[in-house]
Amino acid sequence: MKYIKDYKDGDRVFDIYLCKHKISAVTKNGKPYDTVVLQDKTGTIDAKVWDPNNAGIAEFDSLDYIEVYGDITSFQGVLQVNVKRIRKCQEGEYAPADYLPVSRFDREEMYQELLSYINGVENTYLKQLLQEFFVKDQAFISAFKQSSAAKTVHHGFVGGLLQHTLGVTKLCDYYCSTYPLLKRDLLITAAICHDMGKTREISLFPENDYTDAGQFLGHIVIGVEMIGEKVRNIPGFPEVLANELKHCILAHHGEYEFGSPKKPAIMEAMALNLADNTDAKMETFTEILESSRDNNGWLGFNRLFDSNLTGTRME
Repeated sequence: MKYIKDYKDGDRVFDIYLCKHKISAVTKNGKPYDTVVLQDKTGTIDAKVWDPNNAGIAEFDSLDYIEVYGDITSFQGVLQVNVKRIRKCQEGEYAPADYLPVSRFDREEMYQELLSYINGVENTYLKQLLQEFFVKDQAFISAFKQSSAAKTVHHGFVGGLLQHTLGVTKLCDYYCSTYPLLKRDLLITAAICHDMGKTREISLFPENDYTDAGQFLGHIVIGVEMIGEKVRNIPGFPEVLANELKHCILAHHGEYEFGSPKKPAIMEAMALNLADNTDAKMETFTEILESSRDNNGWLGFNRLFDSNLTGTRME
């Protein structure tokens, strides 16, 4: 199959893709059309079905695998597919692994590395808390390994949550070696737990969409609730320690306008915020450059970075 990242303006499309979303609408003139988001493991592309009642357009819905025939066009600088025909595919005609974006790193190797950080935690209560999630809770472990860290922006792929968590933990480990006032056990625990709420905030692929809990509460609140559930079942868990850990999670977005219920009040919360922001933005930049067809040219204004971006040339 030809992957979405390899298409360019003027190409012909004739292959099977996952229909991630389908939305029906009407033009200003009252003519019906469908907007479809096609996905494979390399990314997504918008598609337009301008004549959905055409006999060549089979019935299909979101999360169906469909064979698409059409042309790649450019609209306002963004590629999209002008669809001519669609056929709904049956199991056996496609390999699901070709359609789900997956971390470029081995998930089991990443998980074992994360466990090594857990084994290095010396505080009895924090270590038991981590083990309750990452060693004993098989349902949580399975979801954690498969979850993405976001719908879009950064780490939006299978294993993305694990990759991001490990990246943040590594940065926090470095901070601890550089700034001795940091309480390592607390910071490492907070780093490993900071986004665990995303296992309940965002559904697994292929949906990778917000759950009801995600819409109502968000991963920060969900994560604090998850920690509270486990802490209550660990006899003698110090109240101050529990509150400091919860505070790190509540404050890890750093600012109110970024969805953080609290601003960092302790050094560990500040370190976690910086590590989270660093890993998220560096991965975002990486994904932008990897998806660009011309890393030697200017890529246009990016709202997240508030800047016009380009790849480094080192001429």
